[in-house]
Amino acid sequence: MERLDASGRFDVHEYRHGLKLLKDDRETMTLSNRKGFACPACGDEFDTLLVSEKRTNTFGNPGTPFCLVRTDDQLLVLTH
Repeated sequence: MERLDASGRFDVHEYRHGLKLLKDDRETMTLSNRKGFACPACGDEFDTLLVSEKRTNTFGNPGTPFCLVRTDDQLLVLTH
């Protein structure tokens, strides 16, 4: 299982072949994991990836376990 590389800056375009865009506004995008990529935090397969460049974020209750990964200028939230 290929693990997302979150060292430095995460480049979503490197993984577009296995991620489906669900929502995109200029600073935040939500993607579905269609190829079974592994989470960069725990190594398990994740369901949804949120990539945010915002300085502050508010999240509702995901109702499922999640991991947080901080890159140089992004926050990645991965739900399992």
